[in-house]
Amino acid sequence: MKRTFLIIAIAFSLAAKAQATKVYLKASGLTCSMCSNSINKALKTLDFVEAINADIKTYTFEISFKPNSYVDFDKIKKKVEDAGFSVVEFTAFIHFNNVQVTNNKPLTVGDKTFLFVRIKEQMLNGIKEVKILNKGFVSPKEYKLNAFPIALPGTYNAST
Repeated sequence: MKRTFLIIAIAFSLAAKAQATKVYLKASGLTCSMCSNSINKALKTLDFVEAINADIKTYTFEISFKPNSYVDFDKIKKKVEDAGFSVVEFTAFIHFNNVQVTNNKPLTVGDKTFLFVRIKEQMLNGIKEVKILNKGFVSPKEYKLNAFPIALPGTYNAST
């Protein structure tokens, strides 16, 4: 059974009790393999990226990270935008190790602070799929559907 989590993360990076292992992102505006190649080249310049697998038919990129590296989601998004495209879907796979979450209660994990919303109190263990719902990480339509009343600068809204 798949559960959905919503997270607002302040200054999103993961350390200690959580580690991003990979992300799937979907880009819009791609029309050919040259477009896909330009995003691929841009993403490879990030020092925390280990490997990239692109699927031109679905406009998706699977990006895996170097172990124990600092992963910056904003830098990934910026590289896609700098290549001339936009992100319309962004899903991170994060390994949690005994992280207690409570609805609407801030949680600091490493140097990151999260605000989980629309969830039941629970302990997170193992790899969880977290979909970022912030503006610029999803389509404008999905962003409107998932807009939250909390608008803190540098935050990420997410679901798993």
